[in-house]
Amino acid sequence: MTRTDDDSWDITESVGATALGVALARARENDCDCPLFTDRYAQCFVDAAVERGWRPPTSGPMAERLRVIGGYAAARTKWFDEQFIAAGANGIEQAVILAAGLDARAWRLPWVHGTIVFEIDQPKVLEFKAETLAAHGARPAADYRAVPVDLRQDWPKALRDTGFDTSAPTVWSAEGLMPYLPPAGQDLLFERIAKLSAPGSRVAVEAFSPRFFEPEYLEARAQQWRRMRESGEQTPEKLWYVEERTDLEQWLTERGWEVTVIEALDLMRRYGRSPAAGAEATIPRSVFIEGRLPS
Repeated sequence: MTRTDDDSWDITESVGATALGVALARARENDCDCPLFTDRYAQCFVDAAVERGWRPPTSGPMAERLRVIGGYAAARTKWFDEQFIAAGANGIEQAVILAAGLDARAWRLPWVHGTIVFEIDQPKVLEFKAETLAAHGARPAADYRAVPVDLRQDWPKALRDTGFDTSAPTVWSAEGLMPYLPPAGQDLLFERIAKLSAPGSRVAVEAFSPRFFEPEYLEARAQQWRRMRESGEQTPEKLWYVEERTDLEQWLTERGWEVTVIEALDLMRRYGRSPAAGAEATIPRSVFIEGRLPS
């Protein structure tokens, strides 16, 4: 499915289906010998999607790719978990999860009492999540507020209408989001975040590394997708906007945020999830950016 300016999706199609791939990776992490986190809701989402007709890849190149990048998905999840926990420990009691997908942090993290967690995503995606969690009797561990709106629309108004306090510090997350936004969309997103962020706010972002756009890497990546298509697999590359864009580390720094950055492979090594020898090329060239706005 090729992206358009006004496209929308259910959980089993287009961008929504990519959230199911992440849920599958999180469910598998639960079963490893030493999991980085516990997400007992991930398998619930997978099972509910299968009942709707979704079929997770069980063999072939796509299944192998999901297996290989499982360590990346686990390290990414752990890093964002720690961002929210650290923010709460430092007195931030307002969290916004952008393009939340099947993120279950509002249910599984140890939130500080009084924390409000806002989730922004497509209405059908949040509806699927709510129905699935309700069917399993899940209760959020914070004051949870769904904000069903497309990020290309006026989501700041929808967020404020749901009770967002512009005077309170906020911790923001953008996990697995940047590739699905064109460069102008990314710029607008962060302009809005900056405008809504009171002193003391934090932001955690997974973004393209500048090295992502090196010609030899892009060609190797294109060849990987081509081999998958030749084997009959459906590949997600048409959902991404692979275009050079604003360097978020520089952008945030120039606007007064204190920024730290770690490359994906270094993050995986930190958490003991280094890829197998020879598999480094399959790991996304991403960076994980933490920004803190002084109080």
